[in-house]
Amino acid sequence: MSRIRPPLTALFQSTACDHVNTVALVNKAFALLLLAPVCAGAAVLDDALTQRVNALASAASQQAAPGLRVEVRVGQLDPRLKLAPCAAVQPYLPVGMKLWGNARIGLRCADAGVRWNVFLPITVDVFGSGLVATAALPAGAVLAAGDLKPATVNLSASPSAALAATHSAVGRTLARPLSPGDALRDADLRARQWFAAGDSVRIVAGGSGWRIHGEGQALNPGLEGQTVRVRTESGRIVSGLATGERLVEVPL
Repeated sequence: MSRIRPPLTALFQSTACDHVNTVALVNKAFALLLLAPVCAGAAVLDDALTQRVNALASAASQQAAPGLRVEVRVGQLDPRLKLAPCAAVQPYLPVGMKLWGNARIGLRCADAGVRWNVFLPITVDVFGSGLVATAALPAGAVLAAGDLKPATVNLSASPSAALAATHSAVGRTLARPLSPGDALRDADLRARQWFAAGDSVRIVAGGSGWRIHGEGQALNPGLEGQTVRVRTESGRIVSGLATGERLVEVPL
């Protein structure tokens, strides 16, 4: 990234500065630029830096979500921060940061003699295919095909995944009410009960390239994605996940 020094202003502009001694230089603008780093104030992002942050976040987000529309909204720095004005601010991606929903971009000053590092909040909206409610639906409603329609939804608006396949939702029960146009998400649906305590179930266990099958009796209800205990035909008790109709998967 090139170091570009604006002739009269810094990328971070101070809204309140301490008094500094007057320096008698022929080029007054140059004198102010030299003194700017010692004048601490509340940092304000200028348009150029905001555009660079937006471009960095957009490019990184599109790599993580290829083929999807991404929109980035740049937030504001904490107004309590007091930062020296800086003419060489470098936006960067914090290690391990997922640019999805609420996220952060790092900003560091690379000016000689001025060193600081802060984090700027951003919101990354990622749009893709999903299902939305066609009408108001109360909690407890059993979904039918006519209750839902495909639409473009904000996938990153919630930690819960948006559902896009109608067959994965029809027949399911809503855990919370939906308004017309609301996106349907995993968390909006009650967990399915695949079997009851005492039912005979099929046990599947396996690893890379191999699988074994067995039969057993469920010792507790098999709720979707939850752990269930099963007594095998030999009398041994194993734990696994209820993943389908009378089906238990045992991790090995």
